[in-house]
Amino acid sequence: MSIRRMVRVRGGMAVAGAAVMVVTLAGCGGDGDGKSAEPRKSATAQSQGATSQNAAPSTSKSAEPTEVIATLNGQSGMTLEINSVRRDPGGFLTVSGQLKNTGSQSYKDTVAWRGIELKGTGESVAGATLVDKAGKKRYYVLRDTESRCLCTTGVSSVDAGQVIPFFAQFPAPPSSTSEVEFSLPTFATATVKISG
Repeated sequence: MSIRRMVRVRGGMAVAGAAVMVVTLAGCGGDGDGKSAEPRKSATAQSQGATSQNAAPSTSKSAEPTEVIATLNGQSGMTLEINSVRRDPGGFLTVSGQLKNTGSQSYKDTVAWRGIELKGTGESVAGATLVDKAGKKRYYVLRDTESRCLCTTGVSSVDAGQVIPFFAQFPAPPSSTSEVEFSLPTFATATVKISG
């Protein structure tokens, strides 16, 4: 008899515990005035989104490159500052920097920058090349499966004082190559060290 009573008591406690949880969960569904907790959650998400949007300008300033490893002078006050030449996982080499118009007028002669390899793909810096003098090999900007360059695109002009982020990806030279000669049409050529 005592075993049956224990089973009944335990079963009753389970039912009572479930009832308490249902009441508790039902009470958590709103703030007492008929409104659910869902809008409060989205308001929090919205305020977090606004915070991250407000934080974006400060992070973009800190992301500005600080080291200049080479400066290439071009026509009409155009300069190309190279900030890094890095080996990437997967056998790529990425050249990053900034195109700057230090002149007093807008520079519009960007057609030469796209080179002769990709005339049909629009405005880009696909004419950039790397030369491994030790290995006696020239490297061209990589293309995706639709023949678009893996480089800065859409540059039809550069206004006076404007700065445009620059990048171009190339096949990586052998690991024994520590420096390459970088060139972009209308700019001087520079020898740059590879990092990574």
